[in-house]
Amino acid sequence: MGMRIEKNHDENFQKLDEVLAQYKDQQGMLIRILQKAQEIFGHLPDEVQSYIAEKTDIPISTVNGVVSFYSFFSQEPQGKYTVGVCLGTACYVKGAQEVLEEIKEELGLDVGETTLDHMFTLKATRCIGACGLAPVITINDDVHGRLSPSDIPSILHQYMKNQKEPVVK
Repeated sequence: MGMRIEKNHDENFQKLDEVLAQYKDQQGMLIRILQKAQEIFGHLPDEVQSYIAEKTDIPISTVNGVVSFYSFFSQEPQGKYTVGVCLGTACYVKGAQEVLEEIKEELGLDVGETTLDHMFTLKATRCIGACGLAPVITINDDVHGRLSPSDIPSILHQYMKNQKEPVVK
């Protein structure tokens, strides 16, 4: 098993080298490089940030500053499913906080955390533009609206159930 992880590790850095070769001479491409790196690795650990800084001659402090500033970058591994709970005004007024509390209890997580099995990451979001369906959660690209806390267990269970097949990478 260790060999396979190591092999993927090397393959991932080879893919990153291809991305760097494509973009590194273009002005202002750091965000694009970081986006591609996150697609490859799933997140941006220090090792990957240092590698990008070294290969692009951009100071590590600048690379880390960009990663820290933009919420779509993550330095920690993310779950297969990102559960976003909208806490915008309409959702909040219609009970989003209670929905969030139910999700936290069901998954044993706090906002910003990922389950140990890397199935779910929990995020609190601002308005996602589905105010007519308030309160709303997103799970990756799926939108679930007009929720009450009692809806949460069955929704999460649908995603857990889909995980039963072996994941082939």
